[in-house]
Order: sequence, then C-alpha cells, then structure tokens
Amino acid sequence: MPRVLSGIQPSGQLTLGNYIGAIQNFVKLQETHECFFMVVDLHAITVPQEPAALREQTEAVAALFIAAGIDPNKASVFAQSHVAPHAELGWLFTTLAYMGELERMTQFKDKSSGKDSVGAGLFVYPTLMAADILLYNADLVPVGDDQKQHLELTRDLAQRFNQRYGDMFTVPQPYIPKVGARIMSLDDGTKKMSKSNPNPASYIALLDPPDVIRKKISRATTDSGREVKFNPAEKPEVSNLMSIFSHCADLTLEEIEARYEGQGYGAFKKDLAEAVVSKLEPLQKRYAEIRSSGEIHDILKQGAENVSVIAHQTLREAKERMGFLLPR
Repeated sequence: MPRVLSGIQPSGQLTLGNYIGAIQNFVKLQETHECFFMVVDLHAITVPQEPAALREQTEAVAALFIAAGIDPNKASVFAQSHVAPHAELGWLFTTLAYMGELERMTQFKDKSSGKDSVGAGLFVYPTLMAADILLYNADLVPVGDDQKQHLELTRDLAQRFNQRYGDMFTVPQPYIPKVGARIMSLDDGTKKMSKSNPNPASYIALLDPPDVIRKKISRATTDSGREVKFNPAEKPEVSNLMSIFSHCADLTLEEIEARYEGQGYGAFKKDLAEAVVSKLEPLQKRYAEIRSSGEIHDILKQGAENVSVIAHQTLREAKERMGFLLPR
C-alpha cells in the first residue's frame, strides 16, 4: 500500500480545525494506506516549552489521535523523540540544505519577525521535517497550505541526495483534501483556526466542555446582513461557520442554506453549536477512557517499535552512501 506520514505538534490544544482538516483524513487514510502518525515533540521545542506542559500535551495529542478513530492496529502512532533516527537524519540534511533556502521559508519569517533573537532550531526546522518524511520513504504527506513550502524543500533535498549519492529516497507528493482542509478562526474568517492563537475564543478546542462550545459559537463573528449563504469571498465568517456545520452534521452546504433561509443567524448558530457538541461528545468520552487507563503509553511504545526498524535501516543506508564508517 502507498505509505502516508504526518504529524501534529504538542503545543497548545488541538482544535476543531485540526480534527476536520487533518485527523478525520488520517482516519480515512488508514483504511487504504500504510500510515505513520507522529506527535512531533522535537519540532515543538523550536520555540520555548514548559517541560511539564510538553509532556502532558504529547500524551494528550496521542490520546486524541486514538479517540478520534485512528486504530493502532492499522496505523503506527508514536512520539517523534522516541525514534532517534529522526534527529540524526535531520542533522545530515542540514548539510545538504542551503542557507538561502531556509531563509526563504515563510514560517521562519513569520515566527522570527520582531524578535531580538531566534533559536537555530527554528531556522533548521524544515530539514528535520524532511528527515521525518524521507526516513520512511513516504509516498504521500497530508499538509496544510502553511506547510506546502516545507514539503517542496523536502522534495528538493530528496532529489539532491539522490543525485549526489545515488537513488535512495522517494520524492513525496502532497495530499491536500479538497474539502475541509482549512477551517478558519471564529473571530476572523480570513485567518486559519489555530491552537497558537492567543485568543481562546477564536478556536474550538476538541476538549472544550459543551457550554464553552456553545458560548464560543454564540459569540463567533458573523458578516453583515442576516442571510445564511455560502460565499467565502463576500461572507467569509458565515461561510466558515457553514463549513463547520457541514462537517459536524453531515449536511451539504445547499441543505444548510435551504434550512435557514429567512431565519437569520440566531437559529443557525444555536443548531451549529449543538451539532459540534454532538460531534465531539463521543471523542471526549473515549479520550477520558484512554487517559484514565494509561493505555496510550503502550500504544506509543508499540508504534515506536513498529517504525524503528524502518527508520534505523534508512538511516544506516543514508550514512553508508555518504561515506561514514559504520560499526560492524
């Protein structure tokens, strides 16, 4: 089967945007692809993290993967730091990447903007991401628009290595779903919903209690007028809420428009809130079971063992091709 690899950082709470845009697709892909899903904790420390929070969030993200429907018997779920070849191959790729390439990365520009000093890890973040992907010779990589540039660099590094040392790495392709790939902020329909947004009212966290969800949606920004109509260019706020409704209630946008014709935003937002609560209720229940049982530690251990064989083999071959003297 084609191989898929993707990961999510354990910084901040996972949001409804993460669920609709990424995790739901992970669940579908595991039925038709060989899937590796990581909690990318090495990426998280490219910016300062509080140690206890990092540990808690790493476990929480892994548990949410499982609670959302990823089956550890079908897909490997693991923590990036549990598989040492990620860091080592990431270093090797820093020797293949050029300063100019890394300086052009828009995420680095955004995250370093206005800061007096920036960690070197943030600068070489894309080479570690390349190592994550190429370590398993992934065929497809689910990425959002904000990561497409990093995947292009990964493709360039794979081709550069292959040309210099002989064909070895698969050049990966992006997997970008046409629907649901980008859920926007509740307070600004032109910006992506993000767990890093300092305003918690801008996103719905997967573990938000029902009353918090209802309050956030009731206060979500809407466009002028009263018409519930999908038009991202002219009505970005309502169009975003309709997209959320469509995914949570399994309704088409046309059905939503017809249902709320002439009713205004009040009834629409009330029903939307209940649809989101109903969608997240079973996930939250399963999450609580996973955390209380402690089973996530066994799942992460097994996932790391599953992928380590491939990771160490790939790293050894790369080092051999580059001329390192390997232990016998």
